[in-house]
Amino acid sequence: MIFALQFAQADVSVQPDHEAQGASARFMSTGADRREARRFTMTLPLRVLPRARHDSEVSTATRDVSYRGLYFLTETNFESGKAIEFVITLPQDITGGDVKIRCQGEIVRVEPASDGRMGVAAKIAHYEFIPTASVA
Repeated sequence: MIFALQFAQADVSVQPDHEAQGASARFMSTGADRREARRFTMTLPLRVLPRARHDSEVSTATRDVSYRGLYFLTETNFESGKAIEFVITLPQDITGGDVKIRCQGEIVRVEPASDGRMGVAAKIAHYEFIPTASVA
């Protein structure tokens, strides 16, 4: 599965997360790092959709993303190993129009963050680009 984006503006750039790359380089030979794709530090609007009737939608933002997964911070409790469904919005100023991507995946790690929130890492198993009107 290849996740490719074309940007409407030529001056748009995405900076790689050099700290994450350094960690990958250090652990690659030992197999201790499970990352399969380069991560990019990107703050994008993120809506985590409810999985059960008693769940509520969570609005937050990504901290970093790759075509295989993402990481975000939240006040909501999540559980490692559980299914997750979310919508990432690629902003209009980058893509030429709001682009929404609905993703299904699995939570692979939950950890306390320094600001009291929880950091959530999730892998993406499936995604689809969806019309903006159908995500209301």
